[in-house]
Amino acid sequence: MNFSNKNRTEKINMMKIQTFDVLIVGGGITGAGIALDAAMRGMKTALIDMQDFAAGTSSRSTKLVHGGLRYLKQFEIKMVAEIGRERTIVYENGPHVTTPERMLLPLHEGGTFGKYTTSAALRVYDFLAGVKQFERRSMLSVSETIKKEPLIKKEGLKGSGYYVEYRTDDARLTIEVIKKAAEKGALCLNYVKADEFHYENGHITGIQAVDQTNGSCFTISAKKVINASGPWVDSVRKKDGGGNGKHLRLTKGVHIVIDESVFPLQQAVYFDTPDKRMVFAIPRDGKTYIGTTDTFYDRDLIRPNVTAEDRTYLLEAVRFMFPSVYVNESNIESSWAGVRPLIYEEGKGPSEISRKDEIWESETGLLTIAGGKLTGYRKMAEMIIDRVAKWFKEEQFILFSPSETKHLPISGGDVGGSAKFPAYVQEKMAVGMEKGFSKKEAEILVNQYGSNVDKLFAHKKENSPLPNVLYAQLMYAIEEEMTYTPADFFIRRISALLFDLKTVLDYKEVCIEIIADYFNWTQAEKEKHMAELEAEIAACS
Repeated sequence: MNFSNKNRTEKINMMKIQTFDVLIVGGGITGAGIALDAAMRGMKTALIDMQDFAAGTSSRSTKLVHGGLRYLKQFEIKMVAEIGRERTIVYENGPHVTTPERMLLPLHEGGTFGKYTTSAALRVYDFLAGVKQFERRSMLSVSETIKKEPLIKKEGLKGSGYYVEYRTDDARLTIEVIKKAAEKGALCLNYVKADEFHYENGHITGIQAVDQTNGSCFTISAKKVINASGPWVDSVRKKDGGGNGKHLRLTKGVHIVIDESVFPLQQAVYFDTPDKRMVFAIPRDGKTYIGTTDTFYDRDLIRPNVTAEDRTYLLEAVRFMFPSVYVNESNIESSWAGVRPLIYEEGKGPSEISRKDEIWESETGLLTIAGGKLTGYRKMAEMIIDRVAKWFKEEQFILFSPSETKHLPISGGDVGGSAKFPAYVQEKMAVGMEKGFSKKEAEILVNQYGSNVDKLFAHKKENSPLPNVLYAQLMYAIEEEMTYTPADFFIRRISALLFDLKTVLDYKEVCIEIIADYFNWTQAEKEKHMAELEAEIAACS
């Protein structure tokens, strides 16, 4: 059965008749990792999300699998060490969705970082994170710094630190992990909401689910339910009667996108602002994106708002560190806001709250995982499924194997590892060109889809109503990636709404016609999903 909503009825029927070992509520990166870990151990696994996969925080991050350099300032040594190691694992298991990104950390008079403390911090960072020899930090002089990035503020410049982070497409990373979980037997469905819990002898035995596409209700039975719903963690816990006294404190992070013709950044930069916060400016596909803000947030979680104040803050940050770059509100092509589900700590500001993760268990057996970072998703999954496996051993005398995800390529990651990926790209580019794609088109597809690229090459169509790459991406997304709406496709499968708005505006009608035809939508359904996309366009632009 293809991983497609074309088979939605059959998938729901399968959910109705089975009793799962584990049911995960939440299809962001944490839930995806949990589903994969559980399925790999042989647990009968289901995952649901009331929206599309990765529609929450996992498509709204800074899009970095980073090692947490900033957490050294807060002396969170254990976190830096763990997520630093996990960063390498994420890269090795999915080099098609994770790319090394050299990062410049400029040092200025009066800034947050001094030259010697930065050198020491980066050295400790390399050690804790197990950074490879050729990726380890170096300290650059003033002239070397300016050569790396001529736009950097020169007044008071003392040099810079130069180190490696990893850039990712957060939503694509999430969908690739979910696809791998499905390949290993997990039953995963988007647009299914957990409405209420079912109990037997005071223990949760499943949920009442609602299919968000048509409003129908059905029961999903499970021996263990895991709440991995990110910003909605507390809402799900309330359905179970409350919590353990701990709760989330949500903060909002905003990013803006500017065309490279206005902001021609050639080097990713991590810099401190006048208010002593840290901000990234990163070049990507002909654009430069800047973020992030860090403010408390308690409003709309489905579509967090980007305020004029948010935009002004980031524009002022650009003007501060890149004084020769003239940017204003009209230069912002798109923007996005994400909500961080952090664990509440009394008296701490937005940037001070720890990004650590915790597991909470209710009296009814509901397991909740809260906090954490995208980089640490695999380790978080291992930790909570270790706990589930222990429960099965002690309560039901069932043994499950240890975690097997550390060296497991995610979907698209069967390319021989990161070192062999460049050669794999060259090999597959030749295949794509034989299929009729241009060299550039083939290169784009291989780099984005890795070992799944042959399925996209199969969608080469003469006289396509869409550009070759876009048509292949769309058909693959609806046949193999559970895409159901045009917003799913443009936002979370190809990120065009964020980094290529022109493509969305030029081809949205054609794409909607193709999707509508594939799913046999009525005119009313087509208009509904077009309105959803228009609302997303308005929100980001």
